[in-house]
Amino acid sequence: MFYQKKLWLHPSSLLDYGYFIFSVFFKVTGILPILISAKEVALFVNITLLDQYGFVHIDGFSYVQVMVLFTLSLFILSDFTRYWLHRLLHFTSWLWAFHKVHHSAKVLNPLTFYRVHPVESLLFGLRYFLSIGFVTGIFVFLFGSLVGVYDILGANLFSFMFLLLGSNLRHSHIKLGSGNAVERFLISPLQHQIHHSKNHVNTNFGGFLSTWDYLFGILTLSKNITNIKFGLERAQMKNFQSLQVLLFSPFVAIYKQIKVKNFIAVCKFQKLKIQ
Repeated sequence: MFYQKKLWLHPSSLLDYGYFIFSVFFKVTGILPILISAKEVALFVNITLLDQYGFVHIDGFSYVQVMVLFTLSLFILSDFTRYWLHRLLHFTSWLWAFHKVHHSAKVLNPLTFYRVHPVESLLFGLRYFLSIGFVTGIFVFLFGSLVGVYDILGANLFSFMFLLLGSNLRHSHIKLGSGNAVERFLISPLQHQIHHSKNHVNTNFGGFLSTWDYLFGILTLSKNITNIKFGLERAQMKNFQSLQVLLFSPFVAIYKQIKVKNFIAVCKFQKLKIQ
């Protein structure tokens, strides 16, 4: 009981609560309008395919079969694009400045899922509506009227609920692994917690499927990992202790990066002039 109280009242958790309120407001006003525009991407893809190949309609599939195939296609493509964006957030210096906000949580709770910088939220929103539009455009081209707007929203709701249920356990201190065999295909809650640890931050990038990490040799199974310490290095943690700092510190970090690069470039130029 004492441990639970200490967890939920930890300064990092209290910061998550305030950030959650901000993120809900931002996503409703900033992200939702972008997601709605996925229909424009679907229309563009559909028109492009019609121009290239003319009218095509595949027969022999029932409504249920088409919707199962559509949902699976959307899920796989969305997870794949999410995986690569996640990797870019870690290995591109200016993107990492924004993604560090999410990794700055010293303890994990379900609301840590929403500790995401607005710039990162926009990137994931862009990725998601491009994925939705691309898959939808292809399916409308191939199957026509069998794919309706309510079915598309239903598939999105399925993905959203799957994500929501998984995030509650992944961003928690409940160490729930699923064994080596399963963890080579599906990311367990414990594997994502390992991703939040200081020593394994560049592994386990997968959202739901761990196959992408496995294929590229950066998958860490939970079986042999015992000591997990969340957050960033101690020297960096002081930069993530208030809502204002979470929002503005990435821009300061990027400005410093640009300043250093410009200084190095000037030094090299001056050296060339002397030679």
